[in-house]
Amino acid sequence: MKKITLFLMLFITLGSNAQEIIRTKKDNDLKLSSLPYYNYGKGLGITSPDSLFQFNIRFRIQNRVTYFDNENQDPYFEGQVRRLRLRFDGFVGNPKWLYVIQLSFGAGDVGVERTGENLNVIRDAIVYYRPSKKWQLGFGVTKLPGTRQTVNSSGALQLSDRSVNNMRFGIDRDFGFHFANLNEVKDRFSYNFKAAVTMGEGRNWTTNNPNIHVIKDDNGLSYTGKIELLPFGTFKKDGHYFEGDILREPKPKVMVSGAYNFNAKARKASGQTGDLLLEARDMSSVLLDAIAKYNGWALMATYMSRTSKDPITQNPLDATQTRAVFTGHGMDYQLSYVFPSKYELIARFSIQKVANEIRAYSPNTDQFTLGLNKYIWEHALKLQGEITNETLQYANGNSLKNWYLRFQIEVGI
Repeated sequence: MKKITLFLMLFITLGSNAQEIIRTKKDNDLKLSSLPYYNYGKGLGITSPDSLFQFNIRFRIQNRVTYFDNENQDPYFEGQVRRLRLRFDGFVGNPKWLYVIQLSFGAGDVGVERTGENLNVIRDAIVYYRPSKKWQLGFGVTKLPGTRQTVNSSGALQLSDRSVNNMRFGIDRDFGFHFANLNEVKDRFSYNFKAAVTMGEGRNWTTNNPNIHVIKDDNGLSYTGKIELLPFGTFKKDGHYFEGDILREPKPKVMVSGAYNFNAKARKASGQTGDLLLEARDMSSVLLDAIAKYNGWALMATYMSRTSKDPITQNPLDATQTRAVFTGHGMDYQLSYVFPSKYELIARFSIQKVANEIRAYSPNTDQFTLGLNKYIWEHALKLQGEITNETLQYANGNSLKNWYLRFQIEVGI
């Protein structure tokens, strides 16, 4: 039994080493622009003896407990596995043909089960053709080139969740064609162009529920374009793909970016996400952000907005039933410092203003969070604690003040 165990360990080690050799020789490290995750190390990989197939597996989990104290409600505790992900990637036949698969199993990932709707465990399922280090073309479902916090993996965040603005204004995942032109150089001006032409309905969503009003005029597509500028060159170990200056940049590093998305005849309140609308609507999103890192300090600022010509939709069979496109704008400001001991202090302030046309449907929101993290193995093994205060301002003049206290452990490979 010991001999078999040693043989298997040796086999996996050789497979992982072969993976490194092939990636080095072929100049293909799977650094794809839309990879929606941060990694420390390479995971567990196997390459076939003829080098025609490569398979790599990773996982990560986020376990959390939260104490909620919302105004006009009794306080309560909540414990859950917020995220449980399996990820597979590699190539088939030729390292220029890559695949990326990511599956989710946490309740917060797959959503509430509804009659007639698929249980959506697929987060990413995409095939890439990468003819050179600069160019990549993908077909399938993955993240659109939105804000930096949206594109970053949830496993690479400093706080347990993305901001309230990213949740409502983010463009997230979609199925279709994804393109990127990468021009990143160390210590020199760098830039990236990214684009996507997709279905506009979010990640692999389908429904055959007869109780849901089906929009007939829903044959529009979503068009996304983005430019990223790195005036001082690339960050250490692709540091613009994870939050916080955990690597303590020895020189100041900055990235600014701008993205635009037009979703024609969208069916959901936030384009790719949100509740179903009662009529199709065109909507436009503008997404701007900037990040800076130096010597343990990290700063991030983001602006997001969504507009629609007529955001209120109405059920043609029942005029009293209406739903609204989530329009308005929001701003996030995030500042942190990582001590040499790998403890980190972080503060985030978010302001969300909904458009006047939908004030009756959604409140304005201000949210402030303070966090304390301990990085044991970069973002792959960390302890996170945070306290958040939230103020909701309603159109009738009423306001609610909520807050929560949370502890989370993340582990992954």
